[in-house]
This record gives sequence, C-alpha cells and structure tokens, in this order.
Amino acid sequence: MNVRRGLIRTAAVAGAAGLGLTSLSACSASGSEGGGNGGDFTLVTSFYPMEYLAEKIGGDHVSVSSLTKPGVEPHDLEISPQQTAQLGEAEMILYLKGLQPAVDEAVAQAGVKNTVDAVGLTKLEDHGTETGHDHGEEPGHEEKHAEEGHADEGEAGADPHIWLDPVKYAEVAKGVGQALEKADPNHADDYRKNTKALVGELDKLNKDFEAGLKDRATDTFITAHSAFGYLAERYGLDQEPISGLDPESEPSPARLKALHEVAKREKVSTVFFETIASDKTARTLADDTGLTTDVLDPVEGINDKSQGDDYIEVMRANLKNLQKALGAK
Repeated sequence: MNVRRGLIRTAAVAGAAGLGLTSLSACSASGSEGGGNGGDFTLVTSFYPMEYLAEKIGGDHVSVSSLTKPGVEPHDLEISPQQTAQLGEAEMILYLKGLQPAVDEAVAQAGVKNTVDAVGLTKLEDHGTETGHDHGEEPGHEEKHAEEGHADEGEAGADPHIWLDPVKYAEVAKGVGQALEKADPNHADDYRKNTKALVGELDKLNKDFEAGLKDRATDTFITAHSAFGYLAERYGLDQEPISGLDPESEPSPARLKALHEVAKREKVSTVFFETIASDKTARTLADDTGLTTDVLDPVEGINDKSQGDDYIEVMRANLKNLQKALGAK
C-alpha cells in the first residue's frame, strides 16, 4: 500500500467515529447517482455488479446504494468518512472481497451482521496474464509460455471478475436472494420471485453467448486487462490481456512483443479496450499491429460511454463485439 492511500484510509476510519454514524438518507449522494429503490431495507454495495444484483432482487423493498460512483475505476476506490459511516448503519452489505482493498478494510471495521461476500457464493479460480484453454497437457507449453512474455506465478491469483461469466453470476444472484430472504423475511416471497426472474435472464444470456460464439474463425482475443478469464473459460476462448488482473499495471516490453506474435499467429483482428480504464496502450498496440479497436466492457460501472444502460445490455454488446472480432457466424 502506498503512503497516500494508507493516510486516506486511516483518515476515513477516524472520520467515521467523529461523524457519529450519520443517517443513511444521503445514501444515493455518496453512492451511485440515482441509486436506491426507495425501500425501507438499506443495502450498501461495493460497486456496480453487486449494485445490479441488489436492485434486481431487492426490488421496491430495498434502498440500494453503491460505494463506487459511475465512471470511477473500482480497483482504485478510496473510502470517504461519510461512506464508512454509511457502511456502519446499513442493514446489509454486499461486496466482493479481493477486488477493492479499501472496501475490504472498511467492511471489516463496519461490523454489520448481514455482510455478504460474493466470493463465498461461487468458486474463484486462479487466472494470470494468460487464460482460456487449459494448456497444461501441451508439450513444451512452459517454454512457450516463457518465450511469449506471459506473466509468472506472481502475476496469477484468485480472479475476482466472476460477474463476467453469466453462470457464476447467477450462482451469486441465488446466494444474494437467500441472504435477503433471511435478513428481511417479511418480503422473502418477493425476493425469491425476483431472484428466479434474474437467474432466468442470466441463463438466457449464457445460452445466447454459447450459440453466438459457437462457430468462429479464431478463439483468441486481445483485451486491455485480464478481466475476462471466466468468460473465456466458459465459452472455450483464449484471452490475451495486455495487463494483468490490475488494469493499472503496465505491460512489459516482452509482453507487448508477445502480443504482436500472438495477433499474427492466431489471426486476431481486434484489440479491445474498456470504457473506464485508459485506452492508450490498447490503441497503441492496435496501431503498431495494424489491427482495429473495439470495446469489450468488463461492466465494472455504467457511464455515458457504456454500450447499454445495465449489465444485460452491456453484456449483449460485448457478445456482438466478440462475434465480430472472432469471425463468428
């Protein structure tokens, strides 16, 4: 942790005590713009994919807010004193441990009884810079891996980007629904009904990805950072990210050289960039390799550049862009 971030987080915790845990009436102001469904049950989420689940499942009974404002890169979020106080007064917290260190610290200090960690609702897997097909049985793969500039084991780790796999996201949705039923039993029937409807939408999204990517010219796609490991594994693709799990990490010269070779060998047509993180490196790589660029959105937040107004719409835009890039028929 750098010194600046440490000081900010310390100040946030100290400030919360001085605030005396202010009212949650300011939930929407400190969370996402327009956030909250107007219900009596207050639920604070860490960032958009958790907020989306809470709103869809909670419906009119739950007042939902997000700690990460639209357009903010969630990995780098810092928690304000007001937000720390907000967490302490919430009836439920829904977050994804391991993605946002500042949130993890604040949640641990909040001590809220109904705290739901999405990590515990599905199974995380380890993804490094390269992810996609299992190459473990290929002869000479370790040597090839090193030659192509892939990250070593220090780059790999438990990948938190579970929401980009509709199947895993549905598993989390079911767990969130059960948690709400338990925490607010008076509205359990509605939570159960809303969960079923959302899981149905996610099942359809999964089937559309399966069908839409079935017949393709190449399996490989290049993207800004290693956010699409679960999606790649689900649909038999090879993700070749410029950066690792942290979108702010800078790729090495060896990695950029390797991507040039991958693009040529695997007939890659497109370098994908994101709507929130910087697109500079992706565009530079595309210019150097003569490839086109397009958006593959990790759906970490919705802003005016998003190709859709919610998770489902943006994921369907991702499918369309992948189909074009992979030559899917």
